Amino acid sequence: MKRLHRYLVRSFIGPLVLTFLIVLFIMVMQFLWKYIDDLVGKGLDFNTIGELLFYFGLSFIPMSLPLAILLASLMTFGNLGENMELTAIKSAGVSLQRFLRPLVILVIFISIAAFYFSNNILPITNLKSRALLFDIQRQRPELNIQVGQFYNGIEGYSIKIAEKNYKTNLLMNVLIYDHTEKAGNISVTYADSGYMRMTADEQNIVLTLFNGYSYTESQDGKSRRKRMKDKSYPQRKDQFQKEVIILKLTGFGLNRTDEDLFKSNYSMLNLQQLENATDSLSDILVKRKELTNNTLRKNQLFVGVQRLKKFHNDSTRKPKAKHFDTTAFAPKKILKTLNQREQESYVDRALTRARSTKSFIITSKNTILAKEKRIRRYKIEWHRKFTLSFACFIFFFIGAPLGAIIRKGGLGMPVVISILFFLFYHITSMSGEKFVRQDVLDPFTGMWISSFFLLPIGVFLTIKSTNDSAIFNIDNYLEWPKKVLARFRNMNSNSK
Repeated sequence: MKRLHRYLVRSFIGPLVLTFLIVLFIMVMQFLWKYIDDLVGKGLDFNTIGELLFYFGLSFIPMSLPLAILLASLMTFGNLGENMELTAIKSAGVSLQRFLRPLVILVIFISIAAFYFSNNILPITNLKSRALLFDIQRQRPELNIQVGQFYNGIEGYSIKIAEKNYKTNLLMNVLIYDHTEKAGNISVTYADSGYMRMTADEQNIVLTLFNGYSYTESQDGKSRRKRMKDKSYPQRKDQFQKEVIILKLTGFGLNRTDEDLFKSNYSMLNLQQLENATDSLSDILVKRKELTNNTLRKNQLFVGVQRLKKFHNDSTRKPKAKHFDTTAFAPKKILKTLNQREQESYVDRALTRARSTKSFIITSKNTILAKEKRIRRYKIEWHRKFTLSFACFIFFFIGAPLGAIIRKGGLGMPVVISILFFLFYHITSMSGEKFVRQDVLDPFTGMWISSFFLLPIGVFLTIKSTNDSAIFNIDNYLEWPKKVLARFRNMNSNSK
């Protein structure tokens, strides 16, 4: 039996490592495709690129591992079933549960290791990868100039382009304001086209402009005084067919940001830190709500009413209000005792107070909702560390019995089935997380909803594979309707 278990583990480990590396490679390629514009042409060395890919590769492990386990279990048991090895094992009196025992123990260890990785290593990799990506995105400012927007990232210059040909890198309608003299817009250059490139030492940007002109205002002391008196601007206009402008860059290398700036992000904390952050935010939220309620009671609501009641109870006004019952406060009746000017004054005060109260309530509401949303994000991340590890366990109990049922190995049918199950899991997880962020579902239900759906499927497939049920045989599902139809036919024939 031990030899059989060793054979099963060896058969499972090979596809697991292979599929894990394939899935991880696909995840990394997806990342490169998403951020290709931020990486290409930045002059990054191989060490920086390797470090970025290494950290992001580690951050994709919790997502890649469940899919790899599902695909590997499908391939392993599909091959065993296709080669009639499962039939031989069952005919020898070995049940499927007993045969699966070593893999179940292995998957449990993998799930525990995945949880440890998510809780202790993943926050560090997220911190380093996001910080490094942030630094890379800030590098090489000439690539961040957006069409139709002024870019002020280069010190002393403001640049705007109307159009850019991404195939030839030709810039159209280039407008440059030179602020190096710190005297306003005294030097302006315009060209109908041009090119931008970085020098070899990455210290300067070279702008080659075509068919344009430049305006330069005089900066002597006399002209400055004259500008203040009669707004007359002495200037010089130069026209050119081709002009080369060199813009000096300072501080635009890959400057590493202090990682402490990102440490408070929810994806960069472990379980204990998430719990502490959630408790702190909850205390702040409770105090904020109490402060809002106290402020409304003391300073916002009923202040105008209290003043009007005080005015009503004033000794100078009591003779005019003898017919009022002072124990039952009626603002409308009190207003009728006042003259037109006093009524307008109190109404204006009431409107001002109402607008102020409305603005205070809206501001407080937005603040409270923002804090509640932030708390939900921390709770989502807390549950995610468990759900991804538990998904490894669930996917194994889906893939192993399903592979034993379909009896198809290789990368054909198992890949198709794995992708379908993983897409269902991923879509359900993302939908549940979105509902939690929108406060439609509580964090526990939203983050575990995908597991709630897949766990019964795994139990069902395990039972069917144990009983050698052909769940893909459509005749098995048509047998019961046929019996019902036959019974109805017999009843109709008997009645006739």
